[in-house]
Amino acid sequence: MQPGPYQTYLVSQALSHGWRRTLPAALAPLLSDAPIILLVLLVLSRVPRWLELGLRCAGGVFLLWLAWRAFDRWRHYRLASEEHAGAASGTRGLLAAAAVNLLNPNPWLGWSLVMGPLLLAAWRVGAADGLAVLVAFYGTMVAASAGIVVLFAGARRFGARVARGLVGVSAAGLACFAAWQLWWGVAGLLGR
Repeated sequence: MQPGPYQTYLVSQALSHGWRRTLPAALAPLLSDAPIILLVLLVLSRVPRWLELGLRCAGGVFLLWLAWRAFDRWRHYRLASEEHAGAASGTRGLLAAAAVNLLNPNPWLGWSLVMGPLLLAAWRVGAADGLAVLVAFYGTMVAASAGIVVLFAGARRFGARVARGLVGVSAAGLACFAAWQLWWGVAGLLGR
C-alpha cells in the first residue's frame, strides 16, 4: 500500500466522522477492484494510453470535489459524536471510497503491471494458489485500511482543534492529488 487518494479519503472521513462511520470504507477495494481486475485481466497491459489519461482526468475532477467537501468540513468543523453515526452514513462512505478507488489510476496500473501477471501466474499453478494471492492481497489491504481509519479517528481524542487541523491537511492532500492527476492526464492528452 502506498499513500494515495483512497488513503487520504479514509483519513479525512475518520477525522470528520469517527471510526464507526468510516470503517466500512476500508472494504471499498473489495467493491471497486472487481471490475478493474476483470477488465485488466481481459486486456492485460493492452490498455490504450488515452484511457489511462482519461481515467486520471476523471479521477482528478472527482478528487477536487472530495477536496472541496473536506475543505468545507474544515471551515465548519464540529467534532461529531460517534453515537449519532447512522448506518446510512457508513454506506455512503463505503460507496464514496469505492468511487475514489475506481477513479484512481493506481489500482488500474497495479493490476495491469503487478497484480494481474502475479494472479495469472498463480492461477496457472492452481486455482487454490490464485485464490491465495487474492485473499492475501485483499486481507492485507483491508486490514491496513482499517488500521488507518482507527489510527486517525483516535486523533480526534486530542480535541477539536487537532482534528480540525488534520481535516484541513487531508483536504490539502486531496487537492494536491487532484492537481497532480489532472496535470498528468491533461498534459498526456495534449501530447506534452
